[in-house]
Amino acid sequence: MKNSRLHSLLLVVIVNALAAPLVLAQPFRITVVDSKTQRGVPLVELRTVNEITYVTDSAGVAAIDDPGLMNQRVFFFVKSHGYTFPADGFGYEGKAIEVKPGGKATLQVDRVNIAQRLYRVTGEGIYSDSVKLGDTPPIEQPVLNAQVTGQDSVQRIIYRGQIHWFWGDTGRTAYPLGNFSGSGAVSDLPGKGGLDPSVGVNLRYFVNEEGFSKKMCPLGDKPGPVWFDGLVTAKDESDRERLLCHFIRVKTLGEIYEAGFALYNDDKDIFEPIRSIPTDAPLHARANPIKVTEGGAEYYYFPSPYAMVRCKADYRSLIDHAAYEAYTCLKEGTTYAKENSQLDRDASGKLIYAWKRNTGLVEASQQLELINAGLMSEDEALIQTRDVETGEKVIGHSGSVYWNEYRQCYIMILQQLFGSSVLGEVWYLESPTLVGPWKEARKIITHDNYSFYNVAHHPFFDQDGGRLIYLEGTYTRSFTNNPIATPRYDYNQVMYRLDLSDPRLHAN
Repeated sequence: MKNSRLHSLLLVVIVNALAAPLVLAQPFRITVVDSKTQRGVPLVELRTVNEITYVTDSAGVAAIDDPGLMNQRVFFFVKSHGYTFPADGFGYEGKAIEVKPGGKATLQVDRVNIAQRLYRVTGEGIYSDSVKLGDTPPIEQPVLNAQVTGQDSVQRIIYRGQIHWFWGDTGRTAYPLGNFSGSGAVSDLPGKGGLDPSVGVNLRYFVNEEGFSKKMCPLGDKPGPVWFDGLVTAKDESDRERLLCHFIRVKTLGEIYEAGFALYNDDKDIFEPIRSIPTDAPLHARANPIKVTEGGAEYYYFPSPYAMVRCKADYRSLIDHAAYEAYTCLKEGTTYAKENSQLDRDASGKLIYAWKRNTGLVEASQQLELINAGLMSEDEALIQTRDVETGEKVIGHSGSVYWNEYRQCYIMILQQLFGSSVLGEVWYLESPTLVGPWKEARKIITHDNYSFYNVAHHPFFDQDGGRLIYLEGTYTRSFTNNPIATPRYDYNQVMYRLDLSDPRLHAN
């Protein structure tokens, strides 16, 4: 009888043990660092021979937690945009590592990019692997902030002593469809409560009653995403500083339902439309404005990436699309047409570039079309940006322009159209004037079949007299034929730092 009870007890213990969940071993830590700086490198892919893929977080850390890999010698292929890893005798770029619970290894990658990748700004799991390993990340919300999983195209401005950040389409954890009416957040300036930009950005989102990033430019139940850009500040009739933007409500990338100017409501923390403009208006606020003083008057220029649109920096002018001017070679009052553009020439046939109202732009890609159509010669082209190393044309798609104290000139961060990846190549240029010439371009960031678009330099983060600058863009497989999206990183903002003293930027 006694043995029977003992057998029953043993049976219960065995059954309970088998039913208990498997307790995973402590993860194995892999840290990937820049071989020159020894700083962790985010967005490095570590892939096993059986296609298990880990991607380093913003600290350059990957937590290897698969139970089948523990206590095994595991080969990891190492790959990252703009970085390389030494190949072995068979040409495999990677390394075999003894993976053990609680163990660690460090891998060094060589940076090909001139700009240094620092961290991801938005989305879920910015420091997920670091948190798994028990580390303390540098930002307040390292895992999930306002339920945001992805955000498109950053816009930013200093308003009322804080950095105001805005984005377009925003993904969420709860459902495939998120917020398509703009998202927003604020952060403190470095030295005034904000983090050093080399460390990160503490974003405080504007949220709805569900805790998700709220609509920053709600337009009722009207269909279509709402996008806004061209953020500027100006004093209204009561001498109160106001925040303005240009907005569009779109059907597709090429079809617009509605366009206009919107005013920020400080009590509700939303943009509210105040004036509609024609959806085909040739000129309006756009992209990343820069304020300058010329001839005793203040202007906002709107580089995208070239500074060919401007407007006087007063409230009334900024909300009147007819007050905007284009630096263009088209006849006044006309707009661009591929093979029927009305070019403005003098009696001798010389092409006239001048500031004109109610007149269309000739962007870099349009300029190329005019040349190919025989309507403009190469020498007449305003934009003659070329790769300083190869002499090949570089067609700009987006970017920003700001004065730089360190270089004592204007600098442009330009995102290329149709480079080695469709929208993933970023270039650096210098010019003595705001409008150019912008000729010699140096590639600073590259991607392998991945987009990195709508890049923007943040001048309020400049350090060491402008020697160090910070820029970010949207990392996404959109507009590529890449079938694989990078987990967590896809459709999010990634921050880079560029050292303007790097001799590679200025070598002939």
